[in-house]
Amino acid sequence: MPDPAASAAPSPDPRHVAARIRAIAADMGFQRCGIAGIELAEDEAHLRDWLAQGLYGTMDWMARHGTMRARPAELLPGTVRVISVGLDYGRNDDDSAWETLADGRRAYIARYALGRDYHKLMRNRLQTLARRIGEEIGPFGHRVFVDSAPVLERALARNAGLGWIGKHTCLIDKRGGSWFFLGEIYVDVPLPIDPPASAHCGTCTRCIDVCPTQAIVAPHRLDARRCISYLTIEHDGAIPEPLRAPIGNRIFGCDDCQLVCPWNKFAKRHDEPDFRARNNLDTATLAELFAWDEDEFLQRTEGSPIRRSGHRRWLRNLAVALGNAPTTPETLAALHSRRDSGDTLVDEHVDWALARHGEI
Repeated sequence: MPDPAASAAPSPDPRHVAARIRAIAADMGFQRCGIAGIELAEDEAHLRDWLAQGLYGTMDWMARHGTMRARPAELLPGTVRVISVGLDYGRNDDDSAWETLADGRRAYIARYALGRDYHKLMRNRLQTLARRIGEEIGPFGHRVFVDSAPVLERALARNAGLGWIGKHTCLIDKRGGSWFFLGEIYVDVPLPIDPPASAHCGTCTRCIDVCPTQAIVAPHRLDARRCISYLTIEHDGAIPEPLRAPIGNRIFGCDDCQLVCPWNKFAKRHDEPDFRARNNLDTATLAELFAWDEDEFLQRTEGSPIRRSGHRRWLRNLAVALGNAPTTPETLAALHSRRDSGDTLVDEHVDWALARHGEI
């Protein structure tokens, strides 16, 4: 009678599996891929301190999940490894970004939000990656994450060797800069772990120095309450008046800390067609965008990360930017067109903007 143990297929070599995962990830368009363990004690302590200081603003979900964010096995029991991937979104358009920031009539939108929303695209690719891994090794426990759950993604990516966490708190890849999205697959397979990335910021403080609202209060310490990305995207109420002028023409997010980073200057980037600018958002004027009613806003932002801000915050942000714009007939006409709209949030920011131009 044959021995069942002798006829069983040998388990795949973990090193071979890890190499195949990287190859498949590259084949699917991910520019970087690594494997991390789940020990994040130092990062958990950093997170606890950041939360204790209230630097998260109104993003209550940051504190709501307790230790789960830094303990992958609490989020998905059985997790022993994390596959971390990076997908480029930034093209070599830094000069055009600076030109937009310098032109007070135009609207600046963070580079990641100019095209298609990355969440669905990356999630689909990660699910396909997980399926292809299963074809190689058989069924395995896993779950895909793309900014959709309490995941300490930058720490995991650093530990997987994708890059180090810069002083601006973004992840930096020595060869590819910082213009990329992150995604993860939590797995129950004890794959070999990649060496973590070492830090290479040195004494550079350009990101800290350039921040328009001085939101980077210390290396690796961001006060979200002062951050333009938080104020224009996450924050639901009035923008604090002292921070309105420094916002300039940034109506959805901010890239200044990445634009000045020396590691981005010569980084090799990959152009993902889905992330190319839509609706001329990279060249549109503030007045043009301020004229969008809610139906047009919803139609033009379909499939865009901008839609999550909603039309009300969109108008609030544009009103602030128009208050910082040159005093021209176009600027004044745009602001007067929204005056006394009936929305107290929008009206407050329009009145502030008009006062900046001496119209009130």
